[in-house]
Amino acid sequence: MSRARVDRQVALVAEGLPSQAELEAWVDAVLDRHEVADDSELTVRLVDAEESRALNRDYRGRDTPTNVLSFPFECPPGVVLPLLGDLVICHPVVGTEAVEQEKSLRDHYAHMVVHGTLHLLGHDHIEDDEAEAMEALERKILAGLGIDDPYRDTGSTARNDVANEDERPHP
Repeated sequence: MSRARVDRQVALVAEGLPSQAELEAWVDAVLDRHEVADDSELTVRLVDAEESRALNRDYRGRDTPTNVLSFPFECPPGVVLPLLGDLVICHPVVGTEAVEQEKSLRDHYAHMVVHGTLHLLGHDHIEDDEAEAMEALERKILAGLGIDDPYRDTGSTARNDVANEDERPHP
């Protein structure tokens, strides 16, 4: 049984989308390394380029679709809820990146879910030391899932400020 409740939302028709079980396994692999409630909840929304572009424009000022956006839930003071937040993953961008980086679509999706979930838990990669720590954790989590180092051929993408790199938008 999954540690977290993952609300899988599919906002497009496409082949190769991750299953509920895959999303839960990838999120659980992250949560197993953090102190969070077993009933934590998050949404993973799989979208087309148009929706990704609109969100990236509205929340990050970048008028282009991006691979993953993380929206951490900010609980009001004095209220305790097990909500982690939302991940919005753009299927066309993830598919293109997988091909360009010569990775399987499944493995690249796993990386995006792990990366985004780490953002929901407060990890970041703005400074080089933060990027190195976050990437090291990603590598360990993904290795535990049987997935190769996502940065093996491309180097660190976390420190580069490119359009297809996620950030934690703040409304």
